[in-house]
Amino acid sequence: MPALGLYLHVPFCASTCDYCAFYQTEPTAEGVRGFLAGASREAELVAWDRPVDTVFWGGGTPGMLAPRALAELGEMVLRHSGGQPAEWSVELAPASVTPQRLAALKAVGVTRISMGVQSFQPGLLEALGRRHTRRQALQAYAAVRAAGFASVNIDLIFAIPGQTLDEWRADLDEAVRLAPDHLSTYCLTFEEDTALFVRLSEGRVCPDADQEAAYYTEAWERLGAAGYAQYEISNFAHPGHECIHNLNTWRMAEWIGLGPSAASQQAGWRGANVPDLARWQVDVGQGRRAGADRVQLTPRVLAEDSLIFGLRMNEGVDLPALRARHPEAPWERIGALGDRLTEEGLAVLEQGRLRLTLRGRLLADAVGGEILAAFS
Repeated sequence: MPALGLYLHVPFCASTCDYCAFYQTEPTAEGVRGFLAGASREAELVAWDRPVDTVFWGGGTPGMLAPRALAELGEMVLRHSGGQPAEWSVELAPASVTPQRLAALKAVGVTRISMGVQSFQPGLLEALGRRHTRRQALQAYAAVRAAGFASVNIDLIFAIPGQTLDEWRADLDEAVRLAPDHLSTYCLTFEEDTALFVRLSEGRVCPDADQEAAYYTEAWERLGAAGYAQYEISNFAHPGHECIHNLNTWRMAEWIGLGPSAASQQAGWRGANVPDLARWQVDVGQGRRAGADRVQLTPRVLAEDSLIFGLRMNEGVDLPALRARHPEAPWERIGALGDRLTEEGLAVLEQGRLRLTLRGRLLADAVGGEILAAFS
């Protein structure tokens, strides 16, 4: 059986960052109570056919919940997961970190904290609409370390409007100085229905592809020299600290999604919950879940996604193994695409495994578009 993950979307945020398009809402006492009850009710609707290997809580920020609510959610997970998950990750915003919340998470068995620092530069935090300060980020990191979690991750963002390469180097150096077990470095994207997208549409900001490439390579070189192994385009870790939940997701394993807007991939289908707290509560109250954007996971769909996400990982894609799993996929076209990528210097093919080169990783989104075209 493939690995089974559990993703829980906690939709609460005090305010919306200028770049964020994830579903979120401001917390109220009534809203939190409804969320806790809804998550428990939705878990009862799931066919738990085997133990859960990994758990990931995202948002929003789970840290908006009080310690008692975090403990209640954790106990609900343990009731359904068939034992203590091997890896349990929770995203926290620096301003939400308190000793009490950390203690509650540690008590239920959380192993990994992922903290959305994004930048240590005050001006860049303001440009992103973040609500924490550099000092809060450093204090939160120290508190998480002191709590003794097995893995700690820091998220950083680059290609922020107004950011210089020297500022990006400074953020990387500060992160390396803190020595987290894992680092995620994301290129800023302009998602619709965000404040940054409005600025883009008005011409007040303009992405620069050459500058983005320079930021990418700076991170890859600097973090590699500091002892972090890149295992996916945006993710670096010390040995043994890779995010297994994400790896399993990119490898097209199965996962259960709980909470408004959470997606699930299980039993041959992929679908998502409605991105609205009140409507989601109505759905689960009437026995419905994962009803939006439903896609049957045919061999064609799984092969396509395995290639798109697999090529973002440094390990690449084992083409013979993928063909054995999904022989019905359009393998003549896949083979032709692999040949073209290698001829153009975007990939290498060694013993049946296709991997992107450095140049290919810089053009991974374009490669993804090529894969979509090959399957169309």
